[in-house]
Parts: sequence; structure tokens; C-alpha cells
Amino acid sequence: MSDFFVAIGLALALEGILYALFPEGMKKIIMQVLTMPASAVRTTGVTLALIGVVIIWLIRG
Repeated sequence: MSDFFVAIGLALALEGILYALFPEGMKKIIMQVLTMPASAVRTTGVTLALIGVVIIWLIRG
């Protein structure tokens, strides 16, 4: 269970770094996401989640 919390903390840290370093770029990305249809956002989310699971599976094997 501690690995889960470490993963959540890492995701938050990486996202925080992106917002701190590129605030205007992140605003533009958010505006683009708001204009996308829900199905495209959902497909992107599922795809990224699957890529993340595969990466973890490959590393943890």
C-alpha cells in the first residue's frame, strides 16, 4: 500500500513542477482540453492509464 501512496505523491510532484515551470503552457493545455469532446478526453485518459500500467508492469515485472 505504501507504493500506492508513493505513486500518488510522485504524480502530484510532477504535475506541480509542470504548473510551476510552465504556468502559461498549462493554461493553454487546459483550454484545449475544455474544447475537446468528452469521448476524446476519456480515450486519452484510458490510453495514458494503460501506458502507465504497462510501464509499471515492465519495471516491477
